[in-house]
Amino acid sequence: MDVGLPPIMISSGSMPTGSLMESLIHISNEVASVEKLPFSQFRNISTMIRRIKFLSFLFEDIRETNSPLPPSSLLCLTELFSVIQRVKLLIQRCKGGSSLWGLIQTEFLSNQFHALVKEMGGALDILPLNLLNLSTDTREQVELLRKQAKRVDLLVDPQELQRREELLQIMASNNQKNSRNKGFVDFVKVKEVFSCIGLRSPLDYEEEISKLEAEAEKQAGTGGLIVISNINNLISLLTYSKSVIFIDRHREEIKENFKQLSASLNRNQDVSSSSQSILSNIPDEFRCPISLDLMKDPVIVASGHTYDRNSIAQWINSGHHTCPKSGKRLIHRALIPNYALKSLVHQWCQDNNVPLIENSTSSSSQFERSSSKSKLSEKATEHISATKAAMDAVKMTAEFLVGKLAMGSPEIQRQAAYELRLLAKTGMDNRRIIAEAGAIPFLVTLLSSTDPRIQENAVTALLNLSIFDNNKLLIMAAGSIDSIINVLESGKTMEARENAAATIFSLSIISDCRVTIGTRPRAFSALVGLLREGTATGKKDAASALFNLSVYNANKASVVFAGAVPLLIELLMDDKAGITDDALALLVLLSGCSEGLEEIRQSRILMPMVIDLLRFGSTKGKENLITLLLGLCKDGGEEVARCLLINPRCIPSLQSLSSDGSLKARRKADALVRLLNRCCSQSHNPVA
Repeated sequence: MDVGLPPIMISSGSMPTGSLMESLIHISNEVASVEKLPFSQFRNISTMIRRIKFLSFLFEDIRETNSPLPPSSLLCLTELFSVIQRVKLLIQRCKGGSSLWGLIQTEFLSNQFHALVKEMGGALDILPLNLLNLSTDTREQVELLRKQAKRVDLLVDPQELQRREELLQIMASNNQKNSRNKGFVDFVKVKEVFSCIGLRSPLDYEEEISKLEAEAEKQAGTGGLIVISNINNLISLLTYSKSVIFIDRHREEIKENFKQLSASLNRNQDVSSSSQSILSNIPDEFRCPISLDLMKDPVIVASGHTYDRNSIAQWINSGHHTCPKSGKRLIHRALIPNYALKSLVHQWCQDNNVPLIENSTSSSSQFERSSSKSKLSEKATEHISATKAAMDAVKMTAEFLVGKLAMGSPEIQRQAAYELRLLAKTGMDNRRIIAEAGAIPFLVTLLSSTDPRIQENAVTALLNLSIFDNNKLLIMAAGSIDSIINVLESGKTMEARENAAATIFSLSIISDCRVTIGTRPRAFSALVGLLREGTATGKKDAASALFNLSVYNANKASVVFAGAVPLLIELLMDDKAGITDDALALLVLLSGCSEGLEEIRQSRILMPMVIDLLRFGSTKGKENLITLLLGLCKDGGEEVARCLLINPRCIPSLQSLSSDGSLKARRKADALVRLLNRCCSQSHNPVA
């Protein structure tokens, strides 16, 4: 949006007068009919539209006179066409681009509109009104427009400037390096600012994020690091704000819970003597059981006990798999933020003037050294601060949402699962961060939810997370397979069943996962069921999952026993399903086991389809079909060979394929022709 609009050169001699006038009237009407003006540049756009409406009266008047125009007027009209065309492009950019980025660039855009008005005035200066047969009203309007254009001042909307300053303050707060204030954004103010520029629903936020991402791609390599940093800061702010504003609908209830917990803790804490220091007065409830220091970032482990994140992370990373306090084995390693306690700790620190950036006792020298190294690293990597800010926002959002999965009501869990589903949809870093925040075990638990939307969002979130290879192993380790198969078999919605199939496809890319899934016969029958009942997308997901599983030889017979072969053959000519190539590829794999080969040979409907598939199939489909036919004709496949030979269109189709097909298809077609030649040689009727 910050790229200037180049002048559009149009030769006055290149367009007949009639065509020029028609083009001017058409483009003027296009600009004048623009509706739903954006917040950004609203006044400049509306004023420009009004000017162009006046010009449209001029153009219509000239057309109605139907008399030759002097050369000087043609030059002016051509210049006006160029100006109006650039006005149209600029309005389209303001309307179709990011509202937030437009607000940041309000002065730059205002200057562009001002420059176009000046150009319009310059073109009108050379318009010979006295040589044109115009009505009095039109002549007066053009004169007025010319005078206004000559003395027009730069218009920068004060309201837009105010909103921009508020937005910049919010961005600074969101990206602040001072850890005492980090993460404390006034979301009431955020919601107010965003609402004023038209961002009022989750869908508005998602569309704005997409527009900002598109703007970042456009600016890459030309906009500079500062521009990219600002755009990424906006994306991170939008992502985090969307989660907080639209998911935490019970904010007042949570605040009340905080107050009750605070009162309970205050009743239980010991009264310290006035001679003791503030740091030695830390309530026991705020101390980490491992380090005995103040918990700056309290998290809950699987046993239900709370620790400081750094301390428990070091404990787990050193190879321990038990809770330090209870000794119980941790069934998962997710660290769930304890928001209630964290709020109380922060309140206590503010009341007692204790900075959160430092550890509360002198025993934290190791953390101080680590913090010092971190600061040096920050200075050395300022050029990637935009990426770091975005990743920090994703981490904060992911932890926030995982907390809602763990402790929220069903409605909150539904929304949290949906937000994680969207967050995991793009970017490997997002998928990694969400898994590190401990989302996977909770999403697996939600697969058994009786709420259709919770189940659907949970399985789709797992599908998106599984695209990152490391997450495949984490999902398997969380004991998810049986739950995913349950959803595949009897999910509450068809989309949930289809996404469960897609998840199995994704997981089965890993060879160990194929083996594990292969020990569940229900998986194969459920996939075959979806192959029969699903939508076109579901059938394709099921076929792809069965293909991946069949790469492991021991699984091929299980797929055959589940009833896949006759169904795949039926689907070969099902145009609505649209999975002919997938079905053929899977049949080729299944023909690699004796059970599959025998069942395919026994099919009575396959051979009649073969010729049409050879003639009209895709390149890949033809290659797979020839491979399948070769396997069927070999080693006891005389009956299949005879069926091919008695079909009068078979041999010409094979010969055509051997001369015009792909390299692989030609080679296999030649081999099949030779094999058929041998089959009929005894009858002295070899294939040509």
